[in-house]
Amino acid sequence: MIKQITAATLLAVASFAASAAEPSFYVGGDVGKTKIDDVDGRKTSAGVFGGYTFDENFSVEAGFRRGGKWGDLKVNQYALSVIGSLPVADQVAVYGRLGYNRVEWKEDGDKDHDNKALFGVGVSYQFTKEISGRVEWQRPTSDAQNISVGVAYHF
Repeated sequence: MIKQITAATLLAVASFAASAAEPSFYVGGDVGKTKIDDVDGRKTSAGVFGGYTFDENFSVEAGFRRGGKWGDLKVNQYALSVIGSLPVADQVAVYGRLGYNRVEWKEDGDKDHDNKALFGVGVSYQFTKEISGRVEWQRPTSDAQNISVGVAYHF
């Protein structure tokens, strides 16, 4: 399954590369809150991400997030996504995310993981040509959600 998703993503990247208006790489970080349905409370999350923007409507992105810590339970997320953006005003865009997601749980020395589809929606604001900010809601698994605020540097 991972190989199929990776191959599909690379094929999409290759097909859109020729139509890129102003392509650019970007890196960034975010902080937020993670909620897991059967676990009490929301915990602080922190993540890093990097991607490639082909044009104002299409990007691919990889990321890592420490989802939070509830006592002995620690959650980490690894993701590869395709992002579709729609400009709605000067410097403002709404976007949707669809991708592959590996969520790992560690508790009392035991380790487990889940491979699932990743869904997300957000709003971004382009402060300068190089700096953008974003607010995003993600659903990494059917029983978890994360909301985060992030900043990215485009080069």
